[in-house]
Amino acid sequence: MELPPYATLGQKIWHYAFYAICGLIFLFLITPILIIAPLSFNAEPYFSFTEGMLSFEKEAFSTRWYNDILINGMADPEQPRSWALFWEWLWMALSPAHIAPQGFFTDMWENAQWVRAMKNSFFIGFFATLIATALGTLAAIGLSRAEMPYRGAIMSLLISPLIVPLVITAAGMFYFYSQVGLSQTYPGVILAHAALGTPFVIITVTATLVGFDKSLVRAGASMGAGPAKTFWKIQMPLILPGVVSGGLFAFITSFDEVVAVLFLAGPEHRTIPRQMYSGIREQISPTILAVATILVIISICLLVTMEMLRRRGERLRGIRS
Repeated sequence: MELPPYATLGQKIWHYAFYAICGLIFLFLITPILIIAPLSFNAEPYFSFTEGMLSFEKEAFSTRWYNDILINGMADPEQPRSWALFWEWLWMALSPAHIAPQGFFTDMWENAQWVRAMKNSFFIGFFATLIATALGTLAAIGLSRAEMPYRGAIMSLLISPLIVPLVITAAGMFYFYSQVGLSQTYPGVILAHAALGTPFVIITVTATLVGFDKSLVRAGASMGAGPAKTFWKIQMPLILPGVVSGGLFAFITSFDEVVAVLFLAGPEHRTIPRQMYSGIREQISPTILAVATILVIISICLLVTMEMLRRRGERLRGIRS
């Protein structure tokens, strides 16, 4: 934003000081990420910059820790591997018979610890996101109706997982799920992550519904459309960017969650954050930094997607041209 030509000296000083403060805050927040990325290419098993790295020596950098993501925990990591073998393995794995050839990639898919944690994270995150998005969208639509009684109290109750300390929520989930047989099961972890992600969907969709023209719903009803058809044909297309943004928030929440997994998950349900936590406690390795770098890249991609959806939603509502 440019200063007007009539700005005083004090206003100009504050304008540039404000930009400098924002730059320092941004640098403070981004510095840990800027440090993690180059450290993940350290050729030595250290969490610090070596003299070779500071001197930009080629031998001081390596992708060994990214390779360790694939081979850590394998029965025989020395098996031959190539792109041709990978495509052959993928083709046979996706064939109707689902018969994968024995070799490096089968060993990696079944035994590598980080690969197993990645599979669990995406599996749990996918289904938790579906549940959280469906429940959060329905709750937001209900709370947006003027005739909804006790809206404030219900809204406070639904977003309480954002306010209550997570360790207390996880402990309560552990006690309840243990009573109903859901502790240390995939459905239990999925439901826990869905409960933690639903408030983000509610808040995002509710914000989208603030600018929604409710006369469109009344117009659809006056033309004979039922509630379900009105929702899918009129309301859903207009609030879809907010719904997808809320779903992405729910997925990020599930993908990043570790406290609930510590309470509810068994050894076979380890997610990436749980594996990173175990790696820090049991065997400190720069592999954790490599995984963290990959997660940062995934998070950036998701945030860019959410920003694009937010701008699209504003254009649909006429806020942005």
